[in-house]
Amino acid sequence: MKENKIYSMPFSTIYQLYIKKVGKKGRRKEEVDEIIYWLTGYHKNSLQKQIENDIEFETFFKNAPQINENAKLIKGIICGVRI
Repeated sequence: MKENKIYSMPFSTIYQLYIKKVGKKGRRKEEVDEIIYWLTGYHKNSLQKQIENDIEFETFFKNAPQINENAKLIKGIICGVRI
């Protein structure tokens, strides 16, 4: 199966796109962060470190401290990728 190019993109780039998108919908960066904390187990400092290290999107999730056990219940399409 062909891997989607989003996985090789820097997480910092995708993160900024998330912030921009939610801003257009009247939401805030803090809400994006809260979701990321819930989903991955990162916290404020560790998330910032991942952004600064400019790691790939795939690596960001592979190295996540604790993927939430309810993540498997998330369904839909995000940025054209079926979840």
